[in-house]
Amino acid sequence: MRGVYIISAPSGSGKSTLVDRVRQIVSGLKFSISYTTRPPRAGEKNGREYYFISRAEFEQMIRQDEFLEYADVFGNYYGTAHRFLSEAEQEGKDLLLDIDVQGAAQIKRKIPEAVSIFILPPNRTELEKRLRTRSLDAEEVIQRRLVTASREIEKYCEYDYILVNDRLEESIDALKSILLAERLMRPGAQGQKQRSADDTDLMAKAERCRLSNVRERLQPILASFEKVVARGGR
Repeated sequence: MRGVYIISAPSGSGKSTLVDRVRQIVSGLKFSISYTTRPPRAGEKNGREYYFISRAEFEQMIRQDEFLEYADVFGNYYGTAHRFLSEAEQEGKDLLLDIDVQGAAQIKRKIPEAVSIFILPPNRTELEKRLRTRSLDAEEVIQRRLVTASREIEKYCEYDYILVNDRLEESIDALKSILLAERLMRPGAQGQKQRSADDTDLMAKAERCRLSNVRERLQPILASFEKVVARGGR
C-alpha cells in the first residue's frame, strides 16, 4: 500500500492553505475531496472544494458502505469515499486526507499505519482573529467553532506530528518535510547510506515536529484553550 497522510486542525487554523500549497510542491499526492451536505459558500465549486450532495444522497452512500470515514459536524455530514484510496493505489500515489478528528480516528482504526498530522494555531486569541477575519460565520457560529476547537485540541496526543502554524512559509516547509521524510522511512525506500544531505535535513525538520519533541512548546497553546473549556465555552 502507498502512504496515507491524515491532516486535521480546528477550523480557522490555516489547514486548507497549507494543504493547497504543499500539493503544489510535493509530487505523487492524490488529494481526497470530501463529500458534504452543507451548502457551498461563495466561490466554491462542486468537485473542487467538496462534492456537495443532499442529506438523502449522503445517507444512501452510508447505507451502501461507500465511505472510508464520515462524521456529522455542526449539523452537516462530511465524508471520504472509499474510491479515493483505491484510486491512489492504482495511480501509485500517496493519499492525502484533510479531515477532522472524528474522521481521523476512524481512518486510524482502519489503517493503523496512516501518518497523522495535527495543525495548531499559535493560541486561542489568534484562532479567534482568523475566524473573524475570514468573515464567513455569524458570531454564534464563531463561538461554537472556538468551543469545538478546544475539544478537538484535546486529541492532539493521538497524532504522530504536531505543526504549529504561526509562520506560513515555515509551516509549509515543515509539512513538506514530514511528507517526504515519511516516504524515506517507508519499507523499501533508499537506505541510510544513500541519503543525500537534503534528505537528512528534511528528516531532521520532520523530527522536530514529532509529538514527543513538541510537548513543551504546546503547553501555553493548550492552556489558552483550557480557559475556554473552564468557562463552559461561553
